[in-house]
Amino acid sequence: MRNSISKELKFKNEKVLKYLPESPERKELEAELINLKNSLVDIPVIINGKEIRTGNKGQCILPHNKNKVIGEYHKAGKKEVEMAIEAALKAKANWESLHWESRVAIFMKAAELASGKWRAKLNAATMLCQGKTYKQAEIDSACELIDFMRYNASCLHQIYSEQPISSDGIWNRTEYRPLEGFIFAVSPFNFTAIGSNLVGAPVIAGNTALWKPAAVAVYSAYLVFKLFQEAGIPDGVINFIPGNSQDIGDLILTNENLSGIHFTGSTKVFQDMWRSVGTNIDKYKTFPRLVGETGGKNFVIGHASANIEALSRGLLEGAFEYQGQKCSAASRAYIASSIWTEVKENLLEKVRNVKIGDVEDFNNFMGAVIDKKAFESITSYIEFVKNSDEAEIIIGGKYDDSIGYFIEPTIVVTNNPHLRTMEEEIFGPVLTIYVYKDEDFADTLRLCDSTSKYGLTGSIFAVDRYAIAQAENELVNAAGNFYINDRPTGAVVGQQPFGGARLSGTNDKAGSKINLMRWMSIRAIKEKLN
Repeated sequence: MRNSISKELKFKNEKVLKYLPESPERKELEAELINLKNSLVDIPVIINGKEIRTGNKGQCILPHNKNKVIGEYHKAGKKEVEMAIEAALKAKANWESLHWESRVAIFMKAAELASGKWRAKLNAATMLCQGKTYKQAEIDSACELIDFMRYNASCLHQIYSEQPISSDGIWNRTEYRPLEGFIFAVSPFNFTAIGSNLVGAPVIAGNTALWKPAAVAVYSAYLVFKLFQEAGIPDGVINFIPGNSQDIGDLILTNENLSGIHFTGSTKVFQDMWRSVGTNIDKYKTFPRLVGETGGKNFVIGHASANIEALSRGLLEGAFEYQGQKCSAASRAYIASSIWTEVKENLLEKVRNVKIGDVEDFNNFMGAVIDKKAFESITSYIEFVKNSDEAEIIIGGKYDDSIGYFIEPTIVVTNNPHLRTMEEEIFGPVLTIYVYKDEDFADTLRLCDSTSKYGLTGSIFAVDRYAIAQAENELVNAAGNFYINDRPTGAVVGQQPFGGARLSGTNDKAGSKINLMRWMSIRAIKEKLN
């Protein structure tokens, strides 16, 4: 018998550890890096809690040392996908009927484990397999992952507590049912925390799921799955199916029981998935919920009144943290001509001091890009600029894949605001700057708004409040997350709900009640009392 109403779950962001030399967390992380690097993990498909080894394998390699393999993962095929769908549907009845406090308890326990004994392992895996520095890993695979689980629990309580008014003789109430069928969660390589939330948000709301992680991030995703298992997630509630998209996607997207897709990745892939759902709409038992966060061509506006140091620091960190492989990374900038010379000097000095190399060296600011495909794509843009008469590289432009996939932080200055590198998503350490005349500020805002098909993040650096207000108004649809005097990256769960519109996604704001509501189907109940 559960005759109780829980008090509100208070949320507080996880503290970011500093990893100072000789600190306990530094020693633990360094030891875990050695342990993982010197081990070879065999990662299975996991369906209904059972490990399946298909023999069709992929490798987990280090981006900064491309010949080093620290894991092999088995790929799911048609047979495994069918088993996973069956397991998710079978587990659904017991999971959705479990009292919500019990579901929440599992994720709160997972957060505690991630904050404690799992922290070093999650961070080490993210550093090694996704090429993150210890700072970027701590923010991602520790703090944001923990925050997602705790904040989702808090939001769930808030949602369930929201009830309609009742009139005389009438009692109205609302039930927040999970969706019928199963959820397909597809996670990207660049954030371990995003993967945990893409599957975790629907599941905490009572849904069951199939989880397909990006091929180059299977290792850390597998650890998150094992974390969930230790926290007590029942068999079949989450089914872990790494594999090739062409072997997995079609079978799932045409299944009549598909009730939702939770996706982060490229715009094209999400469009293809949406197109497939549209084509098969007559097959489904319900209208699938499509929630996606996709590409970005994120901007920085430098007004004539900007603080030079803040603007320069924002450009450096926004463009080059994690090698520019954030969907929110600064990729294009518009700088007022009256401050350009000073900004340029300040920014170049900062970039010259950037250290690039093995992420196991805690002194490095940047590591390698994720894989050969990304390396070739990013460097093709650099070569394009080198051969253009409309742009020049003022720093960087070199790259080397002899050991790992290293690309220097590269800054391009162009006289053409519609140069390819101003319009197309690069997803790497390349920042293109267009210098505008101070008197053309209003026109530049309109130019910024109309240049990109994306609408994810952007920022303005200015002291002039009229300029800030003007930018807020003109760029209202250009960024789902807009920053004032800060870089356009680093959204924090519970503080800046994240997501963009246009071709950047459905803007369902990860890390908020808005996102959780997408995984519920509301039932209104009216009872007449007289």
